[in-house]
Amino acid sequence: MTGDGTPSEEAGPLPLVGNDIVLPFQIESQAARGKLVRLGGTVDRIVSRRDYPAPVATLLGELAVLAALVSSALKYDGVLTVQVKGDGPVSMLVADATSAGEIRACAAFDRATLARASAGDWRNSPVPCLLGDGYLAFTIDRGPEVERYQGIVELRGGSLADCARRHFRESDQNQAAFKLAVAPTGPSGAWRAGGMMMQRLPDAGPARLSGEAPDEELEESWRRAVVLMASCTAAELVDDRLHPHDLLYRLFHEDGVRVFEPHALAHGCRCSRDRVEATLRSFPRAEIEDLELDGEVVVTCEFCGARYAFDGSDIDRIYLTN
Repeated sequence: MTGDGTPSEEAGPLPLVGNDIVLPFQIESQAARGKLVRLGGTVDRIVSRRDYPAPVATLLGELAVLAALVSSALKYDGVLTVQVKGDGPVSMLVADATSAGEIRACAAFDRATLARASAGDWRNSPVPCLLGDGYLAFTIDRGPEVERYQGIVELRGGSLADCARRHFRESDQNQAAFKLAVAPTGPSGAWRAGGMMMQRLPDAGPARLSGEAPDEELEESWRRAVVLMASCTAAELVDDRLHPHDLLYRLFHEDGVRVFEPHALAHGCRCSRDRVEATLRSFPRAEIEDLELDGEVVVTCEFCGARYAFDGSDIDRIYLTN
């Protein structure tokens, strides 16, 4: 989409607005590129499966959007995991996204302390109110043949978006800014989520190489792109009646914005019986047998709720093949 709202040649067919998608775009000033994520059924399935309280559902939905945004900005085959650990009522959040667009997430929290913490104004400062002190970690796993990358930053700031921005600023990567939103919508109260990520293009981009824009102009263009993104409301990000093209045009039409082909996102879990068996095999047999109840050892996936049961003969087979 160009400055006059005309779809660009790069723009591909866009799925229905309510679908789970990530939509890449670029500001025509060449100072920034971005991603817009919309999650419908994917985030609702994640947060509704365990009936998370609203504060936990909000944080978990934001983390799922953050994982989708950052994963879509990387060129890799593998899994991006975003993990938060804190000493607050919500002690852990984990979300990961595969390069194929599959997303899963789960959370751990203390219900009693959460009830006390959420009685205050947690929406304006969810990190200090709900997560406390801790860290945010990004891990990229590209398979056993490639060394994993991990970047860790302390939980400083009011929101997960603040913490993610700080991570990019302190790492060797380009500057980035984020806007995240999660809310129950419609008569059914189904959860929806949306988010936007803006990345500053390297200073050696097309504009600088051609001598068209000096450094200060590129800096100003970057700041302007971030301010315009920040002007987007949470309601706009989750509104399934607002087409993504229309939202981007509203925000960036004065500078011009070009959209590219969207990519589908979906809820997906990588758990399997073979993976669970491999995990059990890594522990001493005596420890696993202590978990036996009514003749079975039962393992439940925290992400999708799948239940894997192992009886005595299964345990014998697992350790005989060890």
